[in-house]
Amino acid sequence: MSATLRLAEQLISLPSVTPADAGCIDLVVARLQPLGFACEVIESGPPGQRVRNLWAKWFNPGVKRSVEAIQTIAFAGHTDVVPTGPLAQWRSDPFTPTHRDGRLYGRGASDMKTSLAAMVVATEEFIAAYPESPLGIAFLLTSDEEGPAVDGTVVVCEALRRRGDAPTLCIVGEPTSVQRTGDMIKNGRRGTMSGKLTVKGVQGHIAYPQLARNPIHRVAPALAELVAIEWDPGNEFFPPTSWQISNIHGGTGASNVIPGHVVIDFNFRFSTESTPDRLQQRLSDVLRRHGLDFELTWTVGGLPFITPPGTLVEAVQAAIQAETGLDTQLSTTGGTSDGRFIAQICPQVIELGPPNATIHMIDEHVAVSDIEPLKNIYRRVLENLHHGLAP
Repeated sequence: MSATLRLAEQLISLPSVTPADAGCIDLVVARLQPLGFACEVIESGPPGQRVRNLWAKWFNPGVKRSVEAIQTIAFAGHTDVVPTGPLAQWRSDPFTPTHRDGRLYGRGASDMKTSLAAMVVATEEFIAAYPESPLGIAFLLTSDEEGPAVDGTVVVCEALRRRGDAPTLCIVGEPTSVQRTGDMIKNGRRGTMSGKLTVKGVQGHIAYPQLARNPIHRVAPALAELVAIEWDPGNEFFPPTSWQISNIHGGTGASNVIPGHVVIDFNFRFSTESTPDRLQQRLSDVLRRHGLDFELTWTVGGLPFITPPGTLVEAVQAAIQAETGLDTQLSTTGGTSDGRFIAQICPQVIELGPPNATIHMIDEHVAVSDIEPLKNIYRRVLENLHHGLAP
């Protein structure tokens, strides 16, 4: 059994359902400290929902500060996992790593404990081979990614910003691949912004509509207009911004009562062609033009970010090509990740991990054949960056 597979199994066996860490960070620290990493555990969050975060950093003490400042790459990820769902539907215990048909089963196998194991072992191998490297290496881990994500990476990033200790490069180990490890990486993500719209009317008997004001009827034309809007055309990195309704709540439950209000939840996934302020203004203008009596609250979950081809993307592309023979696809599709927080302090952020076909599902798994290539890709990235710095 490889060192990566063994560590992945150890991590999967820890039931770190968000926001619990369940000892994952301690296990990682036990591997990093002997390498010379300075490890800082940062706890945050309310009682009963405490979140554990790790900031760990290594650099060759013999390297001059001016050289050290050139490049520090952070491996970032999360130790928490989503709930298992009905245990009876799993073919094996979700926190007992199990092998079947060349696959490793367990909650977190794909999202993202295999990536964490691969990052740690890749770092061990790299430091053993290049103990005098001028490349700085860091780990930024949290147990609050699958949950609200308010006491995790965002807290660490703010601390690093205050200290002036932010990394210059970052790989987030989210499962980005489709068929084979390395066939797709994320070099950016769309922004996300949610809204809650309350449209007010006048409640009344459904047989006397002239005495009431139906908020559902009144908002319907505005919704039709919003659905048809092209918010922006997108660009070479991002698809056009999308607006989608997720929930509509209205009525008393009775079939003969016109509701007094309706609540509509919606979400923007937006590109770098749009800003939160501009999208909010455009949507509000439509509602006002339709003469609606409304209240609107907004939550900006994350801003879009993009890492164009450059030092990090090219190092990753070369590592994937050397290890797998694949020409990786750059993508900004999919949901959000903690990369949105890291990108606020780090100029180059990409996401790279194993295939994501079974994430959050019953019987989550990863192909065993994908595990060593992922570790080797991470190590090759470190080597490529090292050779770019070494005299």
